[in-house]
Amino acid sequence: MDSPPETGTARRDSTAAILAAAETVFARGGFEGARMSEIAAEAGLPKANLHYYFGTKERLYRAVLERIVTAWLDAASDWIVPERPPAEALAGYVRAKLADAQARPGASRIFAAEVLRGAPLLMPFLQGELRRRVQAMSAVIEHWSAHGLMDTVHPAHVFFCIWAMTQTYADFGVQVQAVLGRDRLSAQDMADAAATVTALVLKGCGVRAAM
Repeated sequence: MDSPPETGTARRDSTAAILAAAETVFARGGFEGARMSEIAAEAGLPKANLHYYFGTKERLYRAVLERIVTAWLDAASDWIVPERPPAEALAGYVRAKLADAQARPGASRIFAAEVLRGAPLLMPFLQGELRRRVQAMSAVIEHWSAHGLMDTVHPAHVFFCIWAMTQTYADFGVQVQAVLGRDRLSAQDMADAAATVTALVLKGCGVRAAM
């Protein structure tokens, strides 16, 4: 297959456009329902470009999944660092995850769908990069606990709880809207969510430093 006439910045822009379009289409129709032609149309690019850069729909889907989880992990790494007090760090991470859930609900739904089917395409990434990054962040929580800034907790389970509480506003957004009587969640709804989730996390972890 001939290479698209793109190099450097144009190439990066095209791959970014393909990944963004694929995220939209996969969120709408799932892996089975998505077509490469539909993704190409969403990206505004020839279908040949998708095959050149990613080869198959499966490889493109895996790239989208890894992009989603990497973005989440990068946000966590920005906040969960030993230099920050735990109250500031955990509250900031909760806000970042909720902001992402509101801005990119489809991303969370793609991830949830993949995990619910056993993560056949994402498992190597989960067992490798995700596990490594969570271990690094867990060491930060253990550092805070050792310095008396919070209770001794199981760090991985703290992250599981944060992920579950924040991603529910994406994965189960329709349920949340129905209970609150909304057509869509407002900025105030998300502020209330952030305050509630943050309070649960900080009190549950026995964080003693002031926010």
